Amino acid sequence: MKAPRKITFCFVVVVICSSEATLNLNSEPTAHSLILHEHELAGEEPPRQKRAVAASGPVAEECTVDIEISFENVSFLESVRAHLNSLSFPIQGNSTDPATDILSIAVTTVCKPAGNELLCSCEKGYAWPWDTCLHNPTCQEPDSTLSGLYCSCLKGLPPQGPFCQLSEAYITLKIKVKLNVGFQNDLKNTSSALYRSYKTDLERAFREGYKTLPGFRSVTVMQFTEGSVVVDYAVRVTTSPLPGSIHKANEQVTQNLNQTYRMDYSSFQGVPNNETKFTVTPEVIFEGDNVTLECENEIVSYNVSWYYGENRSDIQNSSRFLIYTTVLNNMSSVSRLTIYNFTEHDAGEYACKLILDIFEYGTTKKIDVTPIRILAKDERKVVCDNNPISLNCCSENTANWSKIEWKQEGKISILGNPETDLDSSCSTYTLKADGTQCPSGSSGTTVTYTCEFISAYGARGSKNIAVTFTSVANLTITPDPISVSEGQSFSIKCISDVSNYDEVYWNTSAGIKIHQRFYTMRRNQDGAESVLTVNSSTREWNGTYHCIFRYKNSYSVATKDVTVYPLPLESDIMRDPLEVTGLCTSSHQFKCCIEEDEDYSVTFHVDSLSFPAAKEVNGKQVCYKYNFAPSLLGWCPKNIDVFCHFTNVANNSVRSPSMKLSLVPGENITCWDPVIGIGEPGKVIQKLCQFSSVPRIHGQIVGGIVKYKCMGSQWKVEKKSCISPPINGLLQLAKALIKSPSQDQKLPVYLKDLSVSTGKEEPNIRSSPGSLGAIISILDLLSTVPTQVNSEMMKDVLSTINVILDKSTLGTWEMLQQESHQSSQLLQSVERFSQALQLGDSTPSFLFHPNVQMKSMVIKRGHTQIYQQKFVFTDSNLWGDVAIDECQLGNLQPDSSIVTVAFPTLKAILAQDVQETASSNSLVMTTTISHKITKPFRISMTFKNNHPSDGKPQCVFWNFSLANYTGGWDSSGCSVEDDGRGDRDRVLCKCNHLTSFSILMSPDSPGPGTLMEILLDIISYIGLGFSILSLAACLVVEAMVWKSVTKNRTSYMRHICIVNITSCLLIADIWFIVADAIHNGRYPLNKTACVAATFFIHFFYLSVFFWMLTLGLMLFYRLVFILHDASKSTQKAIAFCLGYGCPLIISVITVGVTQPQEVYMRKNACWLNWEDTRALLAFAVPALIIVVINVTITVVVISKILRPSIGDKPSKQEKNSLFQISKSIGVLTPLLGLTWGFGLATVIQGSSAVFHIVFTLLNAFQGLFILLFGCLWDQKVQEALMNKFSLSRWSSQHSKSTSLASSTPAFSMSSPISRRFNNLFGKTGTYNVSSPETTSSSLENSSSAYSLLN
Repeated sequence: MKAPRKITFCFVVVVICSSEATLNLNSEPTAHSLILHEHELAGEEPPRQKRAVAASGPVAEECTVDIEISFENVSFLESVRAHLNSLSFPIQGNSTDPATDILSIAVTTVCKPAGNELLCSCEKGYAWPWDTCLHNPTCQEPDSTLSGLYCSCLKGLPPQGPFCQLSEAYITLKIKVKLNVGFQNDLKNTSSALYRSYKTDLERAFREGYKTLPGFRSVTVMQFTEGSVVVDYAVRVTTSPLPGSIHKANEQVTQNLNQTYRMDYSSFQGVPNNETKFTVTPEVIFEGDNVTLECENEIVSYNVSWYYGENRSDIQNSSRFLIYTTVLNNMSSVSRLTIYNFTEHDAGEYACKLILDIFEYGTTKKIDVTPIRILAKDERKVVCDNNPISLNCCSENTANWSKIEWKQEGKISILGNPETDLDSSCSTYTLKADGTQCPSGSSGTTVTYTCEFISAYGARGSKNIAVTFTSVANLTITPDPISVSEGQSFSIKCISDVSNYDEVYWNTSAGIKIHQRFYTMRRNQDGAESVLTVNSSTREWNGTYHCIFRYKNSYSVATKDVTVYPLPLESDIMRDPLEVTGLCTSSHQFKCCIEEDEDYSVTFHVDSLSFPAAKEVNGKQVCYKYNFAPSLLGWCPKNIDVFCHFTNVANNSVRSPSMKLSLVPGENITCWDPVIGIGEPGKVIQKLCQFSSVPRIHGQIVGGIVKYKCMGSQWKVEKKSCISPPINGLLQLAKALIKSPSQDQKLPVYLKDLSVSTGKEEPNIRSSPGSLGAIISILDLLSTVPTQVNSEMMKDVLSTINVILDKSTLGTWEMLQQESHQSSQLLQSVERFSQALQLGDSTPSFLFHPNVQMKSMVIKRGHTQIYQQKFVFTDSNLWGDVAIDECQLGNLQPDSSIVTVAFPTLKAILAQDVQETASSNSLVMTTTISHKITKPFRISMTFKNNHPSDGKPQCVFWNFSLANYTGGWDSSGCSVEDDGRGDRDRVLCKCNHLTSFSILMSPDSPGPGTLMEILLDIISYIGLGFSILSLAACLVVEAMVWKSVTKNRTSYMRHICIVNITSCLLIADIWFIVADAIHNGRYPLNKTACVAATFFIHFFYLSVFFWMLTLGLMLFYRLVFILHDASKSTQKAIAFCLGYGCPLIISVITVGVTQPQEVYMRKNACWLNWEDTRALLAFAVPALIIVVINVTITVVVISKILRPSIGDKPSKQEKNSLFQISKSIGVLTPLLGLTWGFGLATVIQGSSAVFHIVFTLLNAFQGLFILLFGCLWDQKVQEALMNKFSLSRWSSQHSKSTSLASSTPAFSMSSPISRRFNNLFGKTGTYNVSSPETTSSSLENSSSAYSLLN
């Protein structure tokens, strides 16, 4: 530029033309006359794309010309733009240059003054070249970093061009490389000489190296950073580099750069600057879709890998995965991963990675799978009545569904018409079934219809709809007209030709459901039938009745009219008199009264005669009378039956119960009364309270009967069971209510009236057994009505019960119980009401009254808690609680109701058990559950016992089937348990069923603290003390005399048995004391210690028995198997296996089988269980078997001893035999445990205390018996002891002795002590079992056996 430009508006246009001649750039334009200021160029303008220099010759070339236009007015630019836009290209050349065509003209650059500067910006689609931006000041701040390939604004026009150019598609490769030289701060200053020097040298080396890349345009150093020196630079190319080309270019760079820079070839690192485009098709993925993942990069490379999951597992081509990579326009790489039949297991994170030399491109994306949710009703009921029914299916998911298909599967084929709307993702399948498609035989058949949604990418989602087709039920009802009178029965049969139904019921014409007790239902192969049966019709049954078969929302109805004519019921006819004595000469009035005035024909029948009755209306009461004069008939004396006969308009009739008339001459009549009549002394008659002298308000009807007895000259009331008018009225209504078709609807109001009336009539109830019995009868009748009882109804029931169970009514109860057992009736009524109680969220869980309390709980689904309720009656000083554990409650159906009702006074009212000495002594608690219980159900209860000294407590329940179904206490399934507190004022009971529970005290069993129990304890402790001392002494004696008494094999085995019997019994007695101490609380009750004590007591007592068995078997062996002789070691091995092995096996099996269920021990003692598992049999059975075996051995031994031996003299044989018999009886009986047989009687429930005393004595002193008879009575033991403790006088006597027995020991037959035992057998003197005269082998073996007894 030679001179500075004047700052004005200007713009540059680019003209692209095509010419076949030399283009003269300086020629004037011919098509448009515009003032052009041609730009003065300092040198040749660098060529651009599609630009050619002028050349001679007619060669067609395309060239581009930049034209700068300056102007003063800014609006001139807009007019130029508008003019250029209006041109139509190409424009043909003029006459001076006909071969040149102008292809396009466009504004590229616009310059506008801004202060003292000229800002030149590019038009849309154009930009300043990158080199121009680097060497000229831009409109941005001086320190700002240029980014991208172009800039859009410069300060002034470049003096040498070029101007704004069309944007070219460049690829920028950002790279880092490390120089192993020290970093200097000047490298951060772009104006420093060091920075420019580094930049110039490096860019020169970079250009030389990267110019080999295809499409290379430029390279620019961006910045220097620390880390030695890290150079960030950008390489711009127009095409993607080929694999390996960058590595070669990097080698050229290191070779071209001065070595002083110490460039690290291995540190070249590519920095990705373009984002990898990751797309997923479809956007919403369903299970079953074929999913395509696509990665696109602006780098050309086939080296693309795919990975799945956080662990980046490599994905390879397979049957479900397909990877395909391609290059687009030689500019970008596209890799596609196709996943077939996508599932929820395929969901997760996917990554693609492209590697090109030092560059690595890639990205990750998380892929989720959406389940297909189809909305439709799971079940539909369709009646085959030819009405259209629509099955609807809709998808919750918004998706590109390709189609929706319907399928069906079932025994019958009923097709429909599908209508699908893919936009709303819904489809409707319309069915229209008629009777021909689903005949009655196939009624109830279920066909499964399936709607299936199919997406455009292969996913399928379906929903099944179960459609049950039912035929329309054709009902046939009893055709004959039904016309009955009150009290008569009728039935209506309703037959359906379809056996499938959900409900069958009967309605009145008013829409009231008839109680289900009145009709039955029966299903058969061809249909079903329901029969409505009324055994005693009332006027309420007059009307129209509907038999209704319902199947879902389909109803089949049949109608029948019933006409009921009024007629009094036999029980409603009040007669007077019931029985009467009359004179033969007097007339007698009879009357029958009812509580309604209807058109009846009434006659009185006297024997075979009938007479019309006279009608008399008295308020609500209508009476029919007849005066009978027996004198006219000459009947005297005679007993006559009189009854009245009612006939209605339908000619149906009813007769009253008979009235008794006794005609007498009158000689013995002493009692006269105008109301009651006459009577002889002692005569008893009954009269309705209504017609007696009982005071009442006029117009009211009193119920019940009063008994009179003629005593002297007056009638005396013997028993009065009158019912007050209000209670009597309720009783009559209750009798009518249970016959009413709408009894369910009437019951709540009736119970409310009963509660109110009972409260008002409380004074009368306290004194009138009749009123009390009437209320119980009412409750009994009403308890059979409801299938469901709400809380308000239960509140009224308990309010009524509270009045009749008051303490002030106990005297009335006593009179009532003399002739009936209505207390049992009352208890059963309460159980029925409790079982029908339905508890809701708003229902109170408890109801309190002074004489009755109720608590309850509802079993909720998934939330089981312990049922535990406590009842306290402070006025009666009684309490009790009920507990049911979670395990039991878990077996109940959800929404079951548990109800417990407690009574403090009912215990004094209920009849006693068959054991007259037992008495109920606590609360009575009734627990019921609304649903049936299929499994055994355990319940725990604790009762307060106000009289613990009265006897042994017994847990009982009220069994309604006992005593000819009048009820009684029963203990089956219940047991008294130990609660671990040792409190005798409380009794813990556990039962395996539900009903009404209480406790009894049984005085015939020794209770805690009684004289009998104290006596048994004293005997036991004294006996055990003696036993332990005796057993210890026995062991000491055996130790002292062991060598002297075990010289032969038989004696040795005998004393082995005695020592083991003694040791086992001693240990068992010690464990017995330990167990007793644990149980009585001397030490803290430890469950493990108690188990151990039980085990060892069981084991050692069994060992005692088995060692006794060993001794018996050995005796049997020595006497019977004479010629067989086993070795000592063999005998000892057999003895120890039998004595300890068998008891150990039995004990271990017992504890192993029962302890896991915690039924090894008794609840109240450390001993084997009896009530739950009969574990005690593991001791009793072996013991009793051993006793039987030893008894048998005793008999064999005695018989063997009595048998004469060969060679013996008869007199000597006799003496030996008698001696052996006495020894056998004296030794074997205590030694072989025969006394344990007395224990058998103690196991029997209710056994006499005598058996307990005898058994306690024999067992407690068993140790003393073993010492005396098993040890000290043995002659050899006596001799050994005498030798051990010999005195001089015993020695001199010993030297003088010449008899067979060389000494007379303290326990020999001639000693003073032994003489007492000897006298028991009738013999005196000294005997020696082993005779030296016997020489035969048989006799030697016998002697050996006899030594076993010694």
